[in-house]
Amino acid sequence: MASTPVHFFSHGSTMMLGEESNSATYWKKCGDAALANGVKHVVMMGAHWATLNDEIEVAANPSPSKSPVAYVHPSKFENYKLNPDLPMVDTCVSLLKKAGLKAKKNASFNWIHDTYLILIRMFPDGCPPTTIISMNARYDPHYHVRVGAALSSLRDATGEGKTLLIGTGGAVHNLYRNEWAQMLLYRDNFAMEKAPEGTLMDFRQEFEDAMLKNSGPALRRAITMLMKMPNYRDAHATDDHFMAACFVAGAAGREEDRGKKAEMGAEDWELRNMCNSQFTLGSWGNPVAV
Repeated sequence: MASTPVHFFSHGSTMMLGEESNSATYWKKCGDAALANGVKHVVMMGAHWATLNDEIEVAANPSPSKSPVAYVHPSKFENYKLNPDLPMVDTCVSLLKKAGLKAKKNASFNWIHDTYLILIRMFPDGCPPTTIISMNARYDPHYHVRVGAALSSLRDATGEGKTLLIGTGGAVHNLYRNEWAQMLLYRDNFAMEKAPEGTLMDFRQEFEDAMLKNSGPALRRAITMLMKMPNYRDAHATDDHFMAACFVAGAAGREEDRGKKAEMGAEDWELRNMCNSQFTLGSWGNPVAV
């Protein structure tokens, strides 16, 4: 059986939940393909939950609530029922511990828009059983590659349906460089009075090249190396929205992934300087048409 693909999605601002975009269309396409090809479980790492010290946590709240979302009408998310995958929690904790990571359950974590925004867009008719993995707040890129690698065997799991791994962060995500006036005054997150800053466009290209021009272990090296780029701190003032890319590189950067297809399926710039690029690494072996 072919391994399931891995997605890196830039979730962008909260308004990406309420406004139509190329990214939203692609997220729905990926969700339709996942369901058509037998996916029954989703495992995600977002960008808004990090565990302290040297630990990592797996969300185990049986009835999580949703954190509020600004600039989006409540009808877009209030009634969407989350579906925590509690049996998968145990599986993920076991795999992480087997890889030497200090993993544990968190039975009180409530879900944040970085993950449920994507789920609503991918699966508008109902949330599949989903497990959320925290980041570690030391933001070590190699640590998060290890997390992805530890869970990569889920891509080949058989039994009760296939498992889809997703990292949701940002290709370029520096809130200090965004221009907020159009969003605050007119609720227009896509307004572009000026082109994005050159240094951010340069990093966006570096990010695309790392994702699309590398595979297997080279992908892991290319993604972690981006944090050493001179313009990395311009593109990511904080490291939280980059760790999901490291997680994805770990999950999709195995030796057996050498030569696997990768695509950038969509992209949107918002708030002038935030680049929301959407990537799929790998493909469905014998895809079912959707």
